[in-house]
Amino acid sequence: MRVLFELSGEHPALPCAEIESVGRVIECGPQVAIAECPAVSETVRLALTHTVMEYLGQCPATEINILTLLSSLGLTSTEPFRVRVKKVQGSSPGLSQLTLERLIGMHISGQVSLEHPGEEFRLIITGTQAYLGRVLTRIDRGAYLYRDPLRRPFFHPGVMLPRLARAMVNLSLVQKGELLIDPFCGTGGMLLEAQLIGAEICGGDADPLMVSGARRNIPYADVVIGDATSMPFCDCRAEAVVTDLPYGQSVGIRAACLDSLYHGALQEIHRILRPGRRAVLISHRDIRNLIAPFTLLQYHEQRVHKSLIRRIMVMVKE
Repeated sequence: MRVLFELSGEHPALPCAEIESVGRVIECGPQVAIAECPAVSETVRLALTHTVMEYLGQCPATEINILTLLSSLGLTSTEPFRVRVKKVQGSSPGLSQLTLERLIGMHISGQVSLEHPGEEFRLIITGTQAYLGRVLTRIDRGAYLYRDPLRRPFFHPGVMLPRLARAMVNLSLVQKGELLIDPFCGTGGMLLEAQLIGAEICGGDADPLMVSGARRNIPYADVVIGDATSMPFCDCRAEAVVTDLPYGQSVGIRAACLDSLYHGALQEIHRILRPGRRAVLISHRDIRNLIAPFTLLQYHEQRVHKSLIRRIMVMVKE
């Protein structure tokens, strides 16, 4: 099924990139994407999407073109419906949202109900294009707020927020029943998000305090005290590896030794990962010069605060 996604504006590239976990991306623009999805029900795993819609069509973002598109579609709703128009910031300032909503509503056969609709049609205007869709589902972003790290049995400063942790898991393309390993699991946030989408999980950390905390946060997870440069897994055991590499301050070693730690961990990650599968690494600095023998697929940067930028690398084992 061809699906239209209304994306969050939290990052210019990550919301579109994580859609690969549920389908084949056809087109991507500011806060909108189109993909072929074999199982639309799987889209609920996405973290950086607001609304998932049946793709109905697109056209240049002018009133005449939008009305021409509607006339060609001949839409009918068997339930009371409403229309909503979303304009991405800076898009087509001459088009009135309320006017467009009324005009679109007039071109759909059925009963309009603004307060109790059984169906919703959305027009997303971004740049010079307009995208029309029928809402299938909305992502429950409140669930991520409920899983705020401060609410967990064990908390440690600097942990990744659940929404971003889920996006990292999605970038790995791990599916239900597959094994995801986090060799620097910390308090277990990445493992928890992988578990919630049905993946098998295993984590390790050199810090006994973190392992104890992760076991409290995810009681049924397999979490062990271990060295990421010598992991207790057979070759090609994992379908995905996702991890936030430690900073010098948190691991209690001199920064000059971090390259050695990263190099050893990358070699082990390559060993335990199945060919053709992905590893997603997050680092506080650019370590792309250390990732051989992986092939780099994606590189993203996200500013956390003035002195910290996350570098996100999506890699594949050839």
